[in-house]
Amino acid sequence: MKSIRAMFVSLCLSLLLAGAAFANDTQKVNINTADAATLARALHNVGQAKAEAIVAYRTEHGPFKSAEQLAMVKGIGMRTVEQNVDRIEVGAAAARPAAPRPRPAAPAAAAANKGAAPLR
Repeated sequence: MKSIRAMFVSLCLSLLLAGAAFANDTQKVNINTADAATLARALHNVGQAKAEAIVAYRTEHGPFKSAEQLAMVKGIGMRTVEQNVDRIEVGAAAARPAAPRPRPAAPAAAAANKGAAPLR
C-alpha cells in the first residue's frame, strides 16, 4: 500500500513539474502588427478591451518604438508592461496603404476658356 501511495505522489509531482515547464514557454507577440485578439491572448492582464485600445492607439499615433511606450495606452500601466516584457516584440509595422494622390488642377487659362470656341 505504501508503494502505491509513493508512486501516486511521485506521479502527481512529475505532472505538476511538467505543467510548470510548459507554462514557462512564452509566446512572443509583435505589438506593431498583431490584431486585438492576438494581443489579448498573448499578454497577461490584457483583455479584449485593452487590446483594442492598443490597436486604436497604434493606429492614431503610429507604431511603437519600444515596449515601454505601450504604457502610454489608457488602461495599460508600467506594471503590465513589466509583466509582459518577455512576451513583447517591437518590430516594423505593416506598411499602410498609400493615400491616393490628388489630381493636378487644370491650368487657369484652360479653365477660363473652357466654354469658348477654339481659335483658328
